[in-house]
Amino acid sequence: MDPTFLSAKRQAALVRRGAIGCRELLDLYIARVERLDERINAVVVRDFDRARQRATALDKARGAGPVGKLHGVPMTIKESFDVAGLPTTWGIPALKDHKATGNAMAVDRFIAAGAVLFGKTNVPLNLADWQSFNAIYGTTNNPWDLTRSPGGSSGGAAAALATGLTGMEAGSDIGASIRNPAHYCGVFGHKPTWGICPQIGQTVYGNVDQLDIAAVGPLARSADDLAIGLDVMAGAEPIESGWVVKLPPPRRRGFAGLRVAVMTRHDCSDVDGEMQAALEDLAGLLGREGARMSMTARPAFDLSLGHDLYIEMLRATTAVGLDDAAAAQWQAARDGLAPGDPSYYAQMARGISMTHRVYLQKNEQRQRMRRAWADFFRDWDVLLCPPAASPAFPHDQAGQRHERSIDVNGKRVPVTDQMFWAGIAGFYLLPGTVAPLGLSASGLPFGVQIVGAQYDDRTTIEVARLLEKAWRGFVPPPGWA
Repeated sequence: MDPTFLSAKRQAALVRRGAIGCRELLDLYIARVERLDERINAVVVRDFDRARQRATALDKARGAGPVGKLHGVPMTIKESFDVAGLPTTWGIPALKDHKATGNAMAVDRFIAAGAVLFGKTNVPLNLADWQSFNAIYGTTNNPWDLTRSPGGSSGGAAAALATGLTGMEAGSDIGASIRNPAHYCGVFGHKPTWGICPQIGQTVYGNVDQLDIAAVGPLARSADDLAIGLDVMAGAEPIESGWVVKLPPPRRRGFAGLRVAVMTRHDCSDVDGEMQAALEDLAGLLGREGARMSMTARPAFDLSLGHDLYIEMLRATTAVGLDDAAAAQWQAARDGLAPGDPSYYAQMARGISMTHRVYLQKNEQRQRMRRAWADFFRDWDVLLCPPAASPAFPHDQAGQRHERSIDVNGKRVPVTDQMFWAGIAGFYLLPGTVAPLGLSASGLPFGVQIVGAQYDDRTTIEVARLLEKAWRGFVPPPGWA
């Protein structure tokens, strides 16, 4: 039996009972990477020698009992996480020779749980695209169709999981960067409630602040693995040791009585018709299984206004790394805008050049919206919606992201329209889990986004687990098994 497509949970169970050794399992993955990754280009940083040493040590220590829930599971991690001695570049050419001197906190926690880290996976420049290409490592392909994007910015992570090149992964998400690749590659991903998983060691230029909106979280081939990954990653860093993460249990353990709101599209972002139809079919199944369903329930505020706020505050947040000259250029761009310009470029310019006073004013609006979400989730357990506007789109590296377009229902629309679906969980600091939903007529996977109340991470992951059993789980792309 080839265990490389099994869940990390099942792999750890095989190791625990001695059915396979840590080194044996690792070598299976290394062989697959060496044989297959030339076509995918997902595992762009390789640390095979140190991984073999660790796996051998874990095998020798097995008689003393497993190290943790991931004992012996080979894993890779997004290139943006620091791993001592390995490059951390975020795809930025100026950082191509930079090597981390220590581990990100998430890396240390995975190692403490028994994982065997053997490489890092590709990202776009500055982690700022729904593709994964950069001048240092090149382009990562989607294993379902090599001419298409695997998503971004955790695109290498999702592609490696889908291709059976790794047992577990972790990424980061400020604009669907976990959820979008999971959706494009047919795997599972979880963007946690903001703040419960420390970002330390996953911030460019060594910054230590917990960046607004951004989160780090797991990607995997099963919902159970997401739960394990969240358990590993969550918890205060030492400087925040006055609090602990104690997430509530899932609100429901089955579909019966589950209160589910469904949104298949929005005026801010149309959605591929096949994806809408699959989500409606899923809603029908849940209703037949005893869930209380609504296709119209929404939080009591204007989601379009929330989307506009998200884009501006997102761009204000990600402007932290700009130098004075670049900031001045964006301020000049803002000053040259026509009054009321609604374009994405205008939102970028207003956000990047936003004063602190305006940021606080807009954040007050956001806090009121967050309270509206809290009211909504008193009546509803989860909201199901798309993670993006379409399945994976063809590689398109021309120009800037905001200048590009994708095909949705036969029309070319700005690729940035689908930021709406990123903000549904991200901007309001809510948990969002992506699980496989279906395949398009052209054979591309797509997923469903499961959004829950703040700190209800176990509920959204449990719904993903229920859907995995009753609807669709991970299916390897053809030709890679």
